[in-house]
Amino acid sequence: MTDLVEQEFARSSSAERTPPHDELAEQSAIGGMLLSKDAVADVLETLKGSDFYVPKHAVIYEGILNLYTHGEPIDVIAVADELTKTGQLTRAGGIDYLHSLTSIVPTAANAGYYAEIVAEKSVLRKLVEAGTRIVQMGYASEGEVTELVNNAQSEIYGVMGDDDRGDYVQLSSAVQSAIDEIEAAKSLEGGMIGVPTGFHEFDELTNGLKPGQMVIIAARPGMGKSTLALDFARSAAIKHDMPSVFFSLEMGRSEIALKLLSAESNILMTKLRKGALERRDWTTLAQVHGRVNEAPLFIDDSPNLTLVEIRAKCRRLKQQMGLKMVIIDYLQLMTSGKKVESRQQEVSEFSRSLKLLAKELQVPVIALSQLNRNAEARSDRKPQISDLRESGSIEQDADLVLLLHREDAYDRDVRPGEADIIVAKHRGGPTKTIPVAFHGHLQRFADLAQTDSGPSFGAPPPPVEE
Repeated sequence: MTDLVEQEFARSSSAERTPPHDELAEQSAIGGMLLSKDAVADVLETLKGSDFYVPKHAVIYEGILNLYTHGEPIDVIAVADELTKTGQLTRAGGIDYLHSLTSIVPTAANAGYYAEIVAEKSVLRKLVEAGTRIVQMGYASEGEVTELVNNAQSEIYGVMGDDDRGDYVQLSSAVQSAIDEIEAAKSLEGGMIGVPTGFHEFDELTNGLKPGQMVIIAARPGMGKSTLALDFARSAAIKHDMPSVFFSLEMGRSEIALKLLSAESNILMTKLRKGALERRDWTTLAQVHGRVNEAPLFIDDSPNLTLVEIRAKCRRLKQQMGLKMVIIDYLQLMTSGKKVESRQQEVSEFSRSLKLLAKELQVPVIALSQLNRNAEARSDRKPQISDLRESGSIEQDADLVLLLHREDAYDRDVRPGEADIIVAKHRGGPTKTIPVAFHGHLQRFADLAQTDSGPSFGAPPPPVEE
């Protein structure tokens, strides 16, 4: 049976098949652009040069794009002149072909519709190409099955995603992207271009958590790294309506929800656990409940999550919800689902893969990590970046390394209710130690200037629950 399947695959693969395309739609879209500058704007929103199947149409499109970028008039004569200057007129079919394109389309008003047809055919071609590569990977059977599945998922994601990772660009294109980012920052309040964390001094230092960044939050057990990560999630999803996902390999979804409700409502975590709420607490909780319910925050507490599963779920959320941030709690609890030589090697692979995931999805990926006991042997007990547990590659791959430290965790009389976010590594920016308030009874951190309506801020808080 297997032999028959392989023979059928070989026969169908060898047969000549024309890739999906619609030449008339391509001609009509370009013809509309040659007739109207408004049509040019409509088509540019939908298509790239690589979306055209007929090579000469891509050449003409790029010529029109150059004229449009420089504010020049767009018609047959202008485009022919532009293509002559760049030596591309012959490749474009000559001026007679340009004239024929304008006669094909009766009106420029439908150019945007024709462009959508071209874009759909382009996606279908990419799907065929991705499917062919997946079939080849399956027959080759080279590597671990989990890795092959991950590569196959990446191929499919690349069909619908804006996946230009394999394309090189001229320096001018990269410079323009940088200029666009500067202009975008100028137009935003406070110049914030990344995901805001809710901590004023930290956001001032980093300009928010940026797309493609891998961020490590590391601490000894009991310091509150899960709480800090949830603070970041609250700021992104609840305060700024940015879709975020929290993968918890330690806490259950109900525990996470309780923490979020306590932090948002100023109701003590102990009261929520016991259900010992007064009438005003219920009123407050009802108000907060609606706000939290509407937030685009997704929680996944599936046991034994593998990296392949996390990547697949993130890709789906990116496509469906426009995902803006990923949090994984925590790195040392992840599993690869395959045999490895050492745990250190496995964690190193996780670290590298999460960095690649951040770049692929263009979102910040926050991974929580344990620190070893070296810090506790020092006199001041302050953590250092060298204390990262099990893998030196975590430091290498990370764009931001945040070390969380609370002196009152060791001596309740030293800086009670305070903590330090130590920015130990900041790729492209300065490092700094940022003092923050720790409201352990409300399961949150906050700017030092903030107060809460619970017990006295100066009182030593109970240990935070990771």
